[in-house]
Amino acid sequence: MATTNDIKNGTVLKLEGNLWNVLEFQHVKPGKGGAFVRTKLRNILSGKVVDKTFNAGLKIETATVDRRDYQYLYKDGEDFVFMDTTDYDQITVPGKTVGNAANFMLESQMATIAMHEGSALYVELPASVTLEITYTEPGLQGDRSTGGTKPATVETGHEIQVPLFLGNGTKVKVDTRTGEYLGRVNE
Repeated sequence: MATTNDIKNGTVLKLEGNLWNVLEFQHVKPGKGGAFVRTKLRNILSGKVVDKTFNAGLKIETATVDRRDYQYLYKDGEDFVFMDTTDYDQITVPGKTVGNAANFMLESQMATIAMHEGSALYVELPASVTLEITYTEPGLQGDRSTGGTKPATVETGHEIQVPLFLGNGTKVKVDTRTGEYLGRVNE
């Protein structure tokens, strides 16, 4: 058991039988009345985000979550297979748990997986990844970087919006949280 004073970003709480990840927190001490803690929580399984307020000093239950780095090996039907690089154990993570991260994962890429009581809660990728454009409509003479955007399919099969001047085979940096184009990568 912990108290609301122990709440920090990334803490996982057990509330009403569900696991909630603390996205933001703020200790508030108004001039009149008791202090409280205002939090923004994300349900780990459903992804739903809610605001919740706790009275200061209230006892809360925290969950033990083990975050470890795994290497993505391959997709097996709807599931994804990862390997722990320290002991070479393989784990299978359901596609529902991987979620949108699947749009940006390449084989042998590293990912952080949060585990609780032997089951995977969520998969975290680095903030950005480098992917190659496999198909996009050809650009036209006069297309500039300040112009519009066009759809492009990257090597994972996901479609993103890129500037008009980019063509097939170009490596681009993509934000894994939003799926936005961040820039061209010159190698």
